Amino acid sequence: MAPPGSRRWAYVRIMADTILGGGLGFYVMHRIETSYKVRREERLRRYEAHLLTKEKEAQQLQDEGCREDQAQLLSDS
Repeated sequence: MAPPGSRRWAYVRIMADTILGGGLGFYVMHRIETSYKVRREERLRRYEAHLLTKEKEAQQLQDEGCREDQAQLLSDS
């Protein structure tokens, strides 16, 4: 059987390792979450910019179509 001081030291090491491991695990997960949120927000910004570009292109095509229709009506008159 191990001496009492050795057993006490083993318990201290186990508790310290558990606390430090928990702290390290929390830090790592926090870093992963924040980096994920930053990447997600960046993807959302790019997607919104893409949608705005598509909307502007659609509006320009619609405006050109209206102008061509007006030009056609004026030339027929």
